[in-house]
Amino acid sequence: MTNFSLKNTGSSCTVPARTSLLHRPLVLVVEDHEDTRVLLRVILEKWGICVVEAEDGEAGIQVANEHHPDLILMDWSLPLLDGLAVTRKLREHTELDHIPIIFLSAHAAPSSQKKAREAGCCEYLVKPLDFDQLDRVLRTHLSLDMIVVASE
Repeated sequence: MTNFSLKNTGSSCTVPARTSLLHRPLVLVVEDHEDTRVLLRVILEKWGICVVEAEDGEAGIQVANEHHPDLILMDWSLPLLDGLAVTRKLREHTELDHIPIIFLSAHAAPSSQKKAREAGCCEYLVKPLDFDQLDRVLRTHLSLDMIVVASE
């Protein structure tokens, strides 16, 4: 197990060794609202997913570069760089361009969803989140052999 903590968020996580065939998926949550980050972390960890966090766009790029998550949950409205800019920058990095990016946003208009998809996101979920829909999206983009179903 590798332990790390992120100075930007104060969160910590134990990440399984990435060399095993079966491992807990690692999801990066890029969200500026602490209550939303905490809610997502609690739910994802209950589902057996390890979580790292970033509270602004620049930190999101840094954490993605450092930890190469299996999936990124990206807010649209972020300090420093918005979610669209972060997504575009991540798509420019060949070592990160395969990571599924799922937008989480209150911008429900089809034109907003189109902009996010053009920037490079794979899915677009409208806030408030439907957690059944989030579960389906995660199962679609994370290999089924990576999902660890919580027994509770």
